[in-house]
Amino acid sequence: MLKPNHNSCPRSPAPFEQVELPTLLLEAIDYLRLFHQEQSLPEAQLQKRLAEIHQDYRHSRTYWQTKEEIAYGAKVAWRNHSRCIGRIFWESLIVRDLRHLTTAEDIFAAIVEHMQQATNGGNIRSTISVFAPDLPGQPGIRIWNPQLIRYAGYRQADGAIVGDPDQVELTEICQQFGWQGQGTRFDVLPLIIQMPGQKPQWFELPPNIVMEVPMTHPEYDWFAELGLKWHALPAISDWRLEIGGISYSAAPFNGWYMSTEIGARNFGDVKRYNLLPVVAERMGLNTRSKLSLWQDRALIELNRAVLHSFTLAGVTIVDHHTASAQFMQHWQREAEAERIVPADWGRIVPPLSASTMEVFHQEMQDVCLKPNFFHLSPLWITEKDVTANAQAVLPNDQQKRCPFHSHSDDR
Repeated sequence: MLKPNHNSCPRSPAPFEQVELPTLLLEAIDYLRLFHQEQSLPEAQLQKRLAEIHQDYRHSRTYWQTKEEIAYGAKVAWRNHSRCIGRIFWESLIVRDLRHLTTAEDIFAAIVEHMQQATNGGNIRSTISVFAPDLPGQPGIRIWNPQLIRYAGYRQADGAIVGDPDQVELTEICQQFGWQGQGTRFDVLPLIIQMPGQKPQWFELPPNIVMEVPMTHPEYDWFAELGLKWHALPAISDWRLEIGGISYSAAPFNGWYMSTEIGARNFGDVKRYNLLPVVAERMGLNTRSKLSLWQDRALIELNRAVLHSFTLAGVTIVDHHTASAQFMQHWQREAEAERIVPADWGRIVPPLSASTMEVFHQEMQDVCLKPNFFHLSPLWITEKDVTANAQAVLPNDQQKRCPFHSHSDDR
């Protein structure tokens, strides 16, 4: 019988534990036991480390994790995250311990370095950068962007959107902060970084840092005329990493794309770039009848174009059939290790040709195990609120000027 590999969320202490201990210490004990067990470390070392953590907690109501504890905890967090289909590679995650950085400028420079190293000329390497942890009763470091690379969405007077409709709100906030894009469909948004107790600052990503792939098709020459492209690196930046009761609210991480994330969702979704009607028309399909399956046929060709383009450019990508097979291989490996695989069926099953893959027929259990990643809500509520907050921090004679700092050097 498979068993959870460690504590679930929310945590319920086992009967033999001292239930009067604070939650943070209980979480720390659970993780340290897991860490020492899976790393085959001696029991004496575990007991010594637990004593150190108790002493740290008495003085500061928190504790400082070692580099090794963070490195393994981040990998296990990936292993536990129920929404990711690519977890077979969890042990290969590159973990960058950047807890010593204390300014938004230094964090931005580290993010640029992360992007360079992770993009790796197209040979994408799964990487996470862990910045300073949250302190008790205080907000942590926040990166406002949902991903390190996102394309702007510009709302037009007639209600139409130029660019990515999913990023309209963030785009308008960036504009309130003083950023102005070119108004194209693929303008890379700046990064907004907020240090604890400070105003957010925005930073322009150097163009040479963002690798982009122009879209072509293996058969349709006209496809290049659509002027489509997508960035090579998918890097999530609005999730909180939690390890042993310690939260890291700024811990951007990346893998590489599965083709359907771009072709079926970013390009295909009605509420995103909505390209199915455009592609179907160029293919000469009958879009007036559902019986022609024009959406399905256009969706296939969009995904073929993505796979073809990334492969031609030498950029790492995986098709949905291969990713699904790898997930089932991961499932088997975890079963052999007597661990369950938390999985959100709706997130794991690809949005294209689902029933042709084994994951479609696999029963899954969406349980929460720790360490793990947890989504953070946006720091803004409405554009009006953000603007008011920005104005409030300035003297009256400066309220017409942007209080944020743009950086665009090519480090």
